[in-house]
Amino acid sequence: MPTPRTGRREEWLAARLDLLKAEKELTRQSDEVARRRQELPWVRIDKDYRFETDKGSASLADLFRGRSQLLVYHFMFGPDYTAGCPACSAIADGFDGFVVHLANHDVTLSAVSRAPLAKLQAYKGRMGWTFPWASSHGSDFNFDFDVSFTEEQQREGIEYNYVREAPLAEIPSRTTADGSETFAAMSGTDMATYTRERPGMSTFVLEDGVVYHAYSTYARGLDGLWGMYQWLDRAPRGRNETGVWWRRHDEYRQG
Repeated sequence: MPTPRTGRREEWLAARLDLLKAEKELTRQSDEVARRRQELPWVRIDKDYRFETDKGSASLADLFRGRSQLLVYHFMFGPDYTAGCPACSAIADGFDGFVVHLANHDVTLSAVSRAPLAKLQAYKGRMGWTFPWASSHGSDFNFDFDVSFTEEQQREGIEYNYVREAPLAEIPSRTTADGSETFAAMSGTDMATYTRERPGMSTFVLEDGVVYHAYSTYARGLDGLWGMYQWLDRAPRGRNETGVWWRRHDEYRQG
């Protein structure tokens, strides 16, 4: 990343005021996009999804924990992973800080993954997290919300983030471009197995005993949830990335 030129305070202030106009316009656009999200039609869910949680077997309605709104983070942790996805882990590091605030505003936040509950509980303990995390192992939930895929779907080309990808054999080997091979190794699996799980978030509402799906987003649509990057975007050198640089928070060299 090129080093910005230096200047006097008067030059900085003039440039900052010009940037402020763009920031305010972005804020207004963000408010408008949020309004349009809330205007999406609700889709009734009639399938009886089952989950395993710290409190036992649960339905989708049970995941609301007595509230009317449910935010689900689709955490990449497949049955064959030995550890959770490092990228999802970096996002989830922020959950415990605001989950209590959401809970006191009629909103429950829960992660959901296909790994068996025992794996999730062990990893959750390792990371020191306390937010709700349910296992959808054996359920269609992840497949129905387009964050898990079969080997056959992967060979034919999966549909993720509302577009169809090329079949796996036609996708160039991923090395440093998106970190898939690195993350697969860090999750204790191969790239094909790793990428059959994908990140996302979905929102639901419970009204008169009926659960409705309200919204889902994937890939870069999750950027706003990734607190680390929100801070880096405001740092003097920005994201300043050359490949995968972060690790799980307990894997950094302390000192």
